Order: sequence, then C-alpha cells, then structure tokens
Amino acid sequence: MKTLARKGSQALAVDHFRHRKLPAGASVLHLVLLDMSSSMLRAGKLARAKGYLLALMQQAYRDREHVGVIGFGGLGAHWVQQPAKAQTFNESWIAPLGGGGGTPLESGLRLLSSALHGSKRLIHVWVMTDGRLAQIPERPQGMDLCTIVDFELDGLRLRRCEALAEQWAAQWIAPGSTR
Repeated sequence: MKTLARKGSQALAVDHFRHRKLPAGASVLHLVLLDMSSSMLRAGKLARAKGYLLALMQQAYRDREHVGVIGFGGLGAHWVQQPAKAQTFNESWIAPLGGGGGTPLESGLRLLSSALHGSKRLIHVWVMTDGRLAQIPERPQGMDLCTIVDFELDGLRLRRCEALAEQWAAQWIAPGSTR
C-alpha cells in the first residue's frame, strides 16, 4: 500500500516501490505468472511486462530474495526460470521472451500450486497480464501476498485484472496508466 500511496495519480515508476521490511532471517520467494499470450503482443504490453519483470528481478537481487517465473500462453504454461536466488544480468533471458496463442492462466496456476506447497518462505505471487481471460479462476491456496499487475491498454477495457484482484484479495497496480 505504501507503493500506491507514494505513486499517487502519477504513472508507476521504479522509485515509487516501497517494500515492507521483513523480520531478520525471513526469506521471500517471488513467483511471477507472466502472460505471454497473443493479446499481450498488441500495443507493446508484453514488452512493458518484461520491463516490469526486469525491475522486479533487480530489486529481488538487491534484497537477496528468490524468484521463479512461469510463462503462460498458447496451449499451456512452463517454467521460464525455476525458483532460485535472484541473479544479476537478467536481460539475456528476459529480452527474447515472445508470445502467442491463448491465455491459459489455469495452466500457470497448476504449475504455481506445486511451488506453493511445502515452501518455508513468505510467498509473494505476481500476476502480470492484460486480463484477457476466459474466466476468473479461484484464488490459489498457499500464497502470502499477491499483486496483480494490469497491462490492459486496449481501448475497450474489460477490467478483469481489477476483478481478479478483488476476488483474490490482492493488490492491483497498473504501471504507466492514468486510471
């Protein structure tokens, strides 16, 4: 919430981020669900999402946190990066990520559920999407925090990211938006 308060009505920028300090010894695992569907290719949405992912990876590296990235698009989902300690120099694997096909968020959630169970870390799930989903799925069990990063830039806004955030009791942010 401090991030949103700092952002105000401005477009979200990296310097707006505020992170809650965790108790000494606490460990965070960020699990990112990255929408790589064809709708994300329009209006540079996937490019913006990759930039946002890069900023998240840089912050996780500075904070010595762990990150895993699941890409979903086309007919399914796959691990782009298995959960591990965040590394520096992420441009080499983020830049070539492409997209196409449908928006199989459910496939991504199945992969996510395997990572949620049994983790001893605080789990922060990030969903980076334009919300072009067939339906809003149930909230996954086992995540401690969730942020929906809304890249819906289309003229006709469906506002499914906002609905997803509300149903999942998640934080909703729209980088670069004036909404």
